[in-house]
Amino acid sequence: MRLLGALVAQGPGSISELAARIGVDQPRTSRLAQAAIAAGQVRREADPADARRSILVITDAGRAVLDATLTQRRAAVETALSGFTDGERAEFARLLTRFVEAWPREP
Repeated sequence: MRLLGALVAQGPGSISELAARIGVDQPRTSRLAQAAIAAGQVRREADPADARRSILVITDAGRAVLDATLTQRRAAVETALSGFTDGERAEFARLLTRFVEAWPREP
């Protein structure tokens, strides 16, 4: 999903560009791309800036899968938070933000 999300958010890119965007190494990104291509969610195209390179582009099927997954995740979060008070939601958001900001990132 991160690969598809990166293609939607930041547009087409090479394996190395996508690896940096999603925070995994190039071999892992290549495997993710191959799986997405096999599933019809992504396609390879010639890079308009350099025809020797290829870039990955999300397909309509990839957008549909991403949209459906995000819809399911939103619904799950809404269900999980349905019993929280407004104050508890605010506190949860504050703590989750703090957690995410403290998460170690690869250089």
